[in-house]
Amino acid sequence: MAKQCDITGKKTQIGGRYSNRTRATQFNPGGKTTRQPNLQKKRIFVPELGKTIIVKVSTAALRTIAKNGAYATLKKAKLI
Repeated sequence: MAKQCDITGKKTQIGGRYSNRTRATQFNPGGKTTRQPNLQKKRIFVPELGKTIIVKVSTAALRTIAKNGAYATLKKAKLI
C-alpha cells in the first residue's frame, strides 16, 4: 500500500539533497533523497454515523479534522 494520506493526498516526494551553492563545489556526493509524509493510523469516531472509521492520515489532515469536523472532512474526501 502506498504511503499516502487518505484525506489530503500527501505522498512521498523525491528531491535533491543539497543547495545550488553546494552543488557547484567539489564536495557534492549528489543523489536524491525521499521525503516521507508524517502519516498516522487513527481511529476516528463519527457521531453522525455512530461508528468508528480507521484511516491513514497526515498530521495536517488531523488538524483539518479538528477544524471542520470528522463527518464533513471524511465526506469531502469520499471516505464515507
